Amino acid sequence: MIDSHCHLTDPRLLEQLDTVLVRAAEAGVVRMISIGTNIADDRAAIELCRNRSNLRCAIGIHPNYCHEAKFDEVATLRELQRDPSVVALGEMGLDYFHKLADRATQVKFFEAQLALAQALNRPVVIHSRESIDDSLAILSNFANVPAVFHCFTGTSAEATRVIEAGHLLGFTGAVTFKKNDDLREAARLAPRDRVIVETDAPYLTPEPMRKQKTNEPALVVHVAEVIADAWGTSVEEVDRVTTANVERFFRWPG
Repeated sequence: MIDSHCHLTDPRLLEQLDTVLVRAAEAGVVRMISIGTNIADDRAAIELCRNRSNLRCAIGIHPNYCHEAKFDEVATLRELQRDPSVVALGEMGLDYFHKLADRATQVKFFEAQLALAQALNRPVVIHSRESIDDSLAILSNFANVPAVFHCFTGTSAEATRVIEAGHLLGFTGAVTFKKNDDLREAARLAPRDRVIVETDAPYLTPEPMRKQKTNEPALVVHVAEVIADAWGTSVEEVDRVTTANVERFFRWPG
């Protein structure tokens, strides 16, 4: 199984990285994609993944960090993405919940990173919180850029719109939470070739492990279990399907 979105550079994971990777392997999670959120974190993710065949990274400027970034750092991404450990740009997008950066700044950085992805033929990892309409509208101007809506927590109707726009859905521990029936319905309705599983570790620890404060890649199996139940199939089939989807989307063959 592949954890398609985690933050291994976060100190909560980095300080115990060896044991985190061991526990992941023991759980059958054999590959991970670590996600950068600003230039310093992007550099750290590349360094972490370099020379580790089971790790890859995505690099970008997160909407909740773009108010602290310099716009010319988008050009820095062009240079950093040349490293073989990089498989995508992001996470990037819009966050209207936290409001750390004004919307105009978020849009400016989002569009610039999408333009870079278009020029470089790179897939992108999207962060969209309370911003699905604007995110899809902006993405429609970059129709040939493959995108995954990471940590999808919208409605089943919104999931349908993402799918119809040609994008993938990334499901995290949020799909395991008892109150999220509509999110599980979104997973049930989604075409199987458009779904990937992720942890967003160290955040969003899934049920039944919520008491564990720090999420980690090993726990993505619990996300897969809920997806399997929604699909009426086995965890092994979810593993097979989502692994194939990750390999195709991120161009990371097994």
